[in-house]
Amino acid sequence: MIHKAFRNYKHLTEKIFINAPYSRLCTDLLQTFLDNDLQPEIGLEGNDLWDVSPQNFRELARVLRKNDRNCTLHAPFHDLTPGGFDREITRVTREKLKRAFDLLPIFQPQSIVCHLGYNELKHSQDFKRWLNVSTETWSPLLAFAQRMHVPVMFENTYERAPDVHLSLQERLSHLKPQFCLDTGHVLAFSNTDWQSWLSAFNPYLGQLHLHDNDGHADRHSALGTGIFDFKSFFSVLQKRPELPIITLEQRSAEDILTSLSYLDRNLSAQ
Repeated sequence: MIHKAFRNYKHLTEKIFINAPYSRLCTDLLQTFLDNDLQPEIGLEGNDLWDVSPQNFRELARVLRKNDRNCTLHAPFHDLTPGGFDREITRVTREKLKRAFDLLPIFQPQSIVCHLGYNELKHSQDFKRWLNVSTETWSPLLAFAQRMHVPVMFENTYERAPDVHLSLQERLSHLKPQFCLDTGHVLAFSNTDWQSWLSAFNPYLGQLHLHDNDGHADRHSALGTGIFDFKSFFSVLQKRPELPIITLEQRSAEDILTSLSYLDRNLSAQ
């Protein structure tokens, strides 16, 4: 039944991406993605980048290509501090991020999404230092991605306003980083409205992470089931020459279907 329902949205699923942890793609999710013409945003969280062999990553990439599936990658972010003040923790962070970027020639993704790891309570006390360390972390990674022709998307997470992203983008502008605007994170963590985020990100906006919530917790709810004003958001977006890459970030098939239905009604029809 779910398979049949997904088929109703093929005009959307052939263009957008659905988040999927690598570990689950290798177990219970891969066949569902293949059977239903879904494209994954492959999450590289946890210990996979330490434990999984390059051959296993190559095998998944081979299967996706064989079935004409594009993908995006989501770089790891839990426990990482790309702009951290402890040199050993920063060293390990850089090693793990490098392992993620080493997968670019294997998967040839449409993008790789990255988090800044900025914590206002800690890093605002010496923002210049955070910015310097972050620039040193990201510069070689962005240069490599540029050679692979893969755009790097810096996603908003716990940042309260767009200023942090804009400061880093200015430092790295010669490497052409782009932004991924996450609607759920704007609601749950920011004290700045989505209009300000969209306006700030707009010249460099390359991707969207779409999910909803009640404004208090990052629940990754289906579109239209929380308080985010997606109708106004989509209305503004569709004034652009083309839409950014879209990834749905829900946690169940039912919520993904609800979101696809919402997109079908409120995005495609405009």
